[in-house]
Amino acid sequence: MEYFTIAEIAETTFTEKRSEFLGYLAPVRTNDEAVAWINEIKAGHRKAKHHVYAYILRDSNITRYSDDGEPQGTAGVPVLDVLQKRGLTDVCCVVVRYFGGILLGGGGLVRAYSHSAAITCDAANILHMCECCPLILRMDYTLYGKVTHVLPKYGVIEVTSEFGSDVYLELNVRLEVLDALQKELTELSGGRIRMECGAQQFADFSSVG
Repeated sequence: MEYFTIAEIAETTFTEKRSEFLGYLAPVRTNDEAVAWINEIKAGHRKAKHHVYAYILRDSNITRYSDDGEPQGTAGVPVLDVLQKRGLTDVCCVVVRYFGGILLGGGGLVRAYSHSAAITCDAANILHMCECCPLILRMDYTLYGKVTHVLPKYGVIEVTSEFGSDVYLELNVRLEVLDALQKELTELSGGRIRMECGAQQFADFSSVG
């Protein structure tokens, strides 16, 4: 199991026919967090004419959006569509519009809100979250070179390493390759590598090619 989300808040702004569009994208995990983020943005832009939003949560598969006064289907749905096409979840995007006096029309609104959401997603630090297991390895120094040669093909994340009387490595290993990795490590070491698995969790694997 895997999903994509963001690491921290991203913000952008652009102007279309004198209307200013400010995009805000935040990581959220619950409906309450999403609502709190929307209210925070609204409070910071009380004079804005529209506060359009969309959010997607893994928890209970919640999806919400609002046009906030724009013609139906021209604002919230385009923002939501961008999030869905990017495959993002546990995120909330709010697009604030300061009306510039020139009507954009239905098509113009769809393009503007889509663009605001898209450039805000582009500005975000995307995380590739994969279900994994922490794997602790303890081994003799003579095995370390062989192990480091094997690990890259399994796309593991090295969390910590210590070099004392023996070598200690803590890795995050995706569940789908865990058994195969343990088997290969056991075979190459003749069972001399001590291995211990922790509790399953999600970790960011975006740095793994």
